[in-house]
Amino acid sequence: MDLQLPAVAAPLGVYVPALSHAGIVYTSGQLPLGHGDLLATGVVGHRDGDVTPELANDCARTAVLNAIAAAADAAGGLDNIVRVIRVTGFVASAPGFTAQPAVINGASALLGEVFGDAGSHARSAVGVTALPLGAPVEIELTVAVSS
Repeated sequence: MDLQLPAVAAPLGVYVPALSHAGIVYTSGQLPLGHGDLLATGVVGHRDGDVTPELANDCARTAVLNAIAAAADAAGGLDNIVRVIRVTGFVASAPGFTAQPAVINGASALLGEVFGDAGSHARSAVGVTALPLGAPVEIELTVAVSS
């Protein structure tokens, strides 16, 4: 694959990007930051001025790549991640927008590309009013790591 893990984003508050405990790594919510900037801002919907579902899907891919980077850092390397357990995806949604699962599919698809069968996971896709910094998507990741 032609993917490179980005540097782990600095926290926006008083927390750590990821935490390892008892063979599991839990990431904090990761935004679609590329080179320090959000790929998009705003809510996802179908009205003029909204983030398109297609762009939000790309944002979900970027956010989960950032989550993989944070998880790999906490796990001592990408090769130490043996299984993706759960993804929680938050989508800043315009009123009436209900395609959150399609947006978060961007993250799920990338996990399958990176980890193969071990990338299959449980998932929630949740619509919210707003996310930090005006991001359209935020991803949390839970992975199992080798001991």
